[in-house]
Amino acid sequence: FGRQEGRLHYLKRAPKKTQERWEKYGVAPRGIDREIVECMHRTSVGVDHDPDNLLRQGLRAALADGWGGCMIATDISDILFGTPRPVKAEGSFGIFLEDEVNIVVHGHEPELAEMIVDMASDPELVEYAKSKGAKGINLAGFCCTANEVLMRHGIPTAGGFTNQELGVVSGLVEAMIVDVQCIMPGIVEVAKNFHTKVITTTEKAMIPGAVHIPFEAERAKEIAKEIIKLAIDNFPNRKAKGSRITDRFPLIAGFSHEYIEYMQGGSFRASFRPLNDAIIAGRIRGVAAIVGCDNPRVMATGIHKYLATELIKQDVLIVTTGCGAHACGLAGYLTPELAYEMAGPGLREVCEAIGIPPILHLGACVDNSRILTIVSAMAREGGLSDEIGGMPAVGIAPERMSEKAITIAAYVVASGTPVIMGGSSPVAASKEVQRIITEVWYERFMGALHFESDPEKMLELTLYYIDKARDYLKLRKYEPGRFGVERKLMDMADRRKLDKVARPHEGVG
Repeated sequence: FGRQEGRLHYLKRAPKKTQERWEKYGVAPRGIDREIVECMHRTSVGVDHDPDNLLRQGLRAALADGWGGCMIATDISDILFGTPRPVKAEGSFGIFLEDEVNIVVHGHEPELAEMIVDMASDPELVEYAKSKGAKGINLAGFCCTANEVLMRHGIPTAGGFTNQELGVVSGLVEAMIVDVQCIMPGIVEVAKNFHTKVITTTEKAMIPGAVHIPFEAERAKEIAKEIIKLAIDNFPNRKAKGSRITDRFPLIAGFSHEYIEYMQGGSFRASFRPLNDAIIAGRIRGVAAIVGCDNPRVMATGIHKYLATELIKQDVLIVTTGCGAHACGLAGYLTPELAYEMAGPGLREVCEAIGIPPILHLGACVDNSRILTIVSAMAREGGLSDEIGGMPAVGIAPERMSEKAITIAAYVVASGTPVIMGGSSPVAASKEVQRIITEVWYERFMGALHFESDPEKMLELTLYYIDKARDYLKLRKYEPGRFGVERKLMDMADRRKLDKVARPHEGVG
């Protein structure tokens, strides 16, 4: 983290050609903290006036996030809490139960949430809940903390960023435990209209009117117990007030990059070869990552759902993280059955053969690093590009809201993948900056950053970049409907007709 010179060790996980591009264009990060501090210095009054040079440092800091901070955090979470495997769970507001104590974890740090999950089944606390009139303790989540406990424990999700206030409005939440990032500043004011207690757990993220119980790793179990007891004590204060919703949707979550490799070959032949072969043959047109925030400035989650359904119809395999994953999950899209209902014939064949959904839940926003690991493994496997750049893959953050979405987009672009961001462009006033982030970055890294608010144009641009990559790699041209055609058994009459067509001149002369 504090390294000042040299290179981040994790950069070695990238394909060699990708590393060479970073060195050639001066964007390889030296350390995580070093690049952040340098960004702050360069943007201070009277320092760096060259837009290309400023943006180059922005890419260097972003790569320190993606190939440093995020990838390290994902690895450590897997070491501490377990590497995710597919798990069946449920989503929507119907997961809140009338007769149990409902506790919600919300934010982005998994440590306390993991201990809450562990302690919620403690017999002593369950008995305490029953003494207050509840049948038990029910856990749910919002945002990326929800993704963390969803993919490791099957804890149900109530959705992403824009759903948090609606969860409180249900009138069924006894306690909302928050840590950092994407906590709505008005959540306590909403909670005042109900019995819900909002509990902050870090000095970095305080909210006036909330109950503050600071989390300390050394006292994790004790603090989790204290918070759960507070929620149980609040159960008798529940009122009839609130909007009760009973809908819930099944979903499959937890496709870590390790499991994606395993599912293609089993314990002894795990490989990305089947995925590469499916792309080469044209069964799968390409891969799109639908990630990032949901946004109240648009019809929240609507663009996620539109792009997800339209892309799988075009045989594009989708991976999803963060609030994008919640959007797909709460729409009922994270099930294998969706392949039969909506996927194109080629993608449907692949999903049927492996037994997977056409949209794969990879985890929280921090787990975008899993996507980097996957495309690196695809490059090493061979048959496609020998670097991340040139892969028939696109990143999309259709409803971006948080600042970190720009950072994620930047490290994906610098790694070699085009990215489309929803909403208006923050650099629209500068034609030169727009040229740099599209044309110049594509020339240097084979990645480009676009801002587009029209969902149909997002779809068009995604398919354009996927097909452009297929042409660059000299792959078979994508032909809709070429695969998945129903097989027909031929009788002898059919075979004679086929022979006649195949050998029209036989017997002539």
